[in-house]
Amino acid sequence: MGACLVLLGYFGGEAFAPGGGVYGLLLALVFWLIQSVIAFFMGDSVLLSSSQAQEINEWNHPKLFNIVEEMKIASGLEAMPKIYLINAEAPNAFATGRNPQKSAVAVTTGLLSKCNRDELQGVIAHEISHIMNRDILFMTFAAVMLGSVFLLSRLFLREMHFPSRSRRYTSKSSGGGQAQLIIFIVAIILAVIAPILAQILYFAISRKREYLADASGARLTRYPEGLASALEKIAFSEAELPSENKVTAPLYIVNPLKKGLNLSALTSTHPPILERVAILRSMGGGSGYLAYQNAFKKVTGKSSLLPASAMKDFTDVSAREPSREEEKSRKEKVRDIGDLLRAINNFGFILCACGLKIKMPPGFKNEKLSCPRCGREHEVPFVAMAAATAVAGDSVLPEKNRQEYQRKGHGWESFQCQCGRIMQLSPSFQGTHVRCNTCGSNIKIGNRSPHHGDTETLRKIGINPRSQASKH
Repeated sequence: MGACLVLLGYFGGEAFAPGGGVYGLLLALVFWLIQSVIAFFMGDSVLLSSSQAQEINEWNHPKLFNIVEEMKIASGLEAMPKIYLINAEAPNAFATGRNPQKSAVAVTTGLLSKCNRDELQGVIAHEISHIMNRDILFMTFAAVMLGSVFLLSRLFLREMHFPSRSRRYTSKSSGGGQAQLIIFIVAIILAVIAPILAQILYFAISRKREYLADASGARLTRYPEGLASALEKIAFSEAELPSENKVTAPLYIVNPLKKGLNLSALTSTHPPILERVAILRSMGGGSGYLAYQNAFKKVTGKSSLLPASAMKDFTDVSAREPSREEEKSRKEKVRDIGDLLRAINNFGFILCACGLKIKMPPGFKNEKLSCPRCGREHEVPFVAMAAATAVAGDSVLPEKNRQEYQRKGHGWESFQCQCGRIMQLSPSFQGTHVRCNTCGSNIKIGNRSPHHGDTETLRKIGINPRSQASKH
């Protein structure tokens, strides 16, 4: 691809004027350098923004955070990737970031609702592998080089569309001898061929990195079937990603613009899905690089995929058994995802003692709210500085940047940090602290036990309040 860029710049410059090849070459390198700098420093934020991704935290979705953290530890990454959620029914995921210290993983709501833990872990392992193998940075520069080739090609061909300029170049060519005419013809051929060749090379590079990410993902999870099953669900889903385009589509684990069998191998950024699945399921009970290499040879008939440096590790571990974690029903997952989307969009949640979960939009201004079912009055978390309340039985507020919040129940709960940021706790969050990303405050979370509930709540779940009081 670099050769395409250099040759196009040089011969394009020579075609404009004899001796101008050096200037054309410098122009090509300047185009490439400017785009590379922009992509390096702003590429991840632009991609996440164009995909309409929203950041979530551990206390929003503990299960997803736990899976990402597991794969981060297994891969040996130095920093925890940020986690983003895309509100789209189509199951899919991608990773971005210029290095392992500054990276992110984005998943769709459809992936969370349609995949079990093993499948979700396989997808996350694949994306973490892209970060671990430096595929993100590698493919970013490859894409920038491809864009530079396209830009120079269009610039040169557009100049050829002006009759006066074309006649001038032709006259210079005829006056300057046979060599100049040959250079002019070579420049036109390169302007047509170079973008096509560069794009084919880009597709080939992208497909190879996808194979490598599958191999690394299977090694990290020690369960190839999880990734294979997830790929099938993603590829054959009929839902579409409304925000995707030709620029961001190649980043996903399955190209959302070319799903299904994906048979057009030459012009595809991803290998055929059935082939990827067949390789993972042909690993013969192994989960390491050697098992994947042997399966790759068996399925594709090709001799080599993994680099020699990876194949030095011949210790192959056997695949683990599937996890026994009890999965929620699809209906429950969809309901939980709906609450998660409200939480990251700063909706407020109040769990009333009667069992009703009250949801308030972020613009709600009243200080108190009555439950529409039982009439109980509640303080609205947007107004009440719940995070800054004193520890139970202590009238002294916590130290600066050290706050405490006592949970009221076991559902979604909202409270406000002292800086004004709304914090959301999911029903499954069991941690002891959360950190405010706005002011950096360390907020201690007191998890409420059932016997601390009011009388009506205890009776509702079948507990005698008096017997509980005597025990505690």
